Amino acid sequence: MAVVLSNMVFEVTLHMLRPLYDKLQQQSPVAVIIISIAIMLLFGFLMTRITKRLKLPNVTAYILAGILIGPFGLDCIPRFMIENTAFLADIALAFIAFSTGEFFKFSKLKNSAGKVIVITLAESLMATVLVFVLTYLILRLDLAFSIVLAALASATAPASTMMTIRQTNAKGDFVDTLLQVVAYDDIVALLAYSIAISVALSSVSGTPVDLLSIVIPLAKNIGVLALGCIFGLLMKLLIQKKHSNDNRLIIAIALLFAFCGICAAAGVSPLLGCMSMGTVYINVTDDDKLFKQLNYFSPPILLLFFVRSGLSFDLHSLIQPSGMIGGIPLLVIGILYFIFRILGKYIGAFLGCLCAKKSKETRNYFGLALIPQAGVAIGLAALGARTLGGEMGSALETVILASSVLYELIGPGCAKLALYLSKSYSNKLEDIVTVEEQLPEGGQKTSVELLIERIQKIQEELAQEPVNEEEHAFTEAAEEQISHYGSIQ
Repeated sequence: MAVVLSNMVFEVTLHMLRPLYDKLQQQSPVAVIIISIAIMLLFGFLMTRITKRLKLPNVTAYILAGILIGPFGLDCIPRFMIENTAFLADIALAFIAFSTGEFFKFSKLKNSAGKVIVITLAESLMATVLVFVLTYLILRLDLAFSIVLAALASATAPASTMMTIRQTNAKGDFVDTLLQVVAYDDIVALLAYSIAISVALSSVSGTPVDLLSIVIPLAKNIGVLALGCIFGLLMKLLIQKKHSNDNRLIIAIALLFAFCGICAAAGVSPLLGCMSMGTVYINVTDDDKLFKQLNYFSPPILLLFFVRSGLSFDLHSLIQPSGMIGGIPLLVIGILYFIFRILGKYIGAFLGCLCAKKSKETRNYFGLALIPQAGVAIGLAALGARTLGGEMGSALETVILASSVLYELIGPGCAKLALYLSKSYSNKLEDIVTVEEQLPEGGQKTSVELLIERIQKIQEELAQEPVNEEEHAFTEAAEEQISHYGSIQ
């Protein structure tokens, strides 16, 4: 009731301030941009206060906040702001992909790479096959539209998965496998899209498939991977032990931004390159502290990225009567795509884990953690829309955007449930900390005695270690800088 009342008050206030807001937009666009960013950050935070009570991840809150303040909600963010902040996706993906590289230590991959590849191919290709069967064989849609949409079905959103893992502080084999699968997943998606768009263009034009049109996109992505490795080595050379922690952070962010700019100029996703950059850096330096500092720095950027995803949600194009392709409403196509992709991910993950001889908990719940779909799929859909053009391109982007919003609304919750059911994290005190349940003389301790011992043990651990490693790394850098300035004075 309080939330509804507060929203009503805000809407009335916004209606009263609208003339002033429009006048400000004419006189000072910069002020409007700054205020818009503040509103996005504030609403993203406030929505987490609601989703926290519902035990939903923060990503869900950010998406909902974007929809609430977007064109189909309170409409308090100008359209030019939404249209000109597409770069947030590249920057957010860069941070996420670089952080994912931390989990690709060669010493660990030697024993698990084969199993991870099997699981990745099974879940991504199963989703692609099921969506293609749905669109081309069942709904009888155009081959070009069907094959590109099917290729995009293989992608999974690493950003929401990473944020959910951070929020729950989950650990273990399930988490390690999940992070590697999500990373490989997008490699498969990029390769699948490169092939699919070539086949689609050939189908539309009626000409045979040109091998060069397949090789060039693949070569671009291989080039991005190689360039990412070079940037990883460059980061290692530039970040020296003599540098202060804040300078390390500055160098890392500068290189990530520069890499994103190069990829944007080349028209390719920065995901693979940033991933290879992080992989090379962690393997040549074994410096996990930089990753922790970046993870503590990135939440506001990720918040803006997900809020903007909600702002971009176009409800009209999905439900308007003219929104049809092949005689079938886009709403129907979107709903069926949403369902069939989830089935493909779950069945494929189960079979892949079975072949890889993973535990029962991993087999049963791994597919639930692969539902989110946003960044890479949205980026590729926009590229596909420009390439295909016309109604087909517009329909492709609309279906992916609408379904991505739904995936991001339920996906993080499903990922959190999968982490809980797989016992990767727990809310039970007895799982968080273990104590000896028997007395030294052989008797059984009472429940009160066990509770007191567990609380005491938690207090001891809190006194010895930081609650949050990312926060500790970031705070340590700040303290070191303050000390440095003090010594100069």
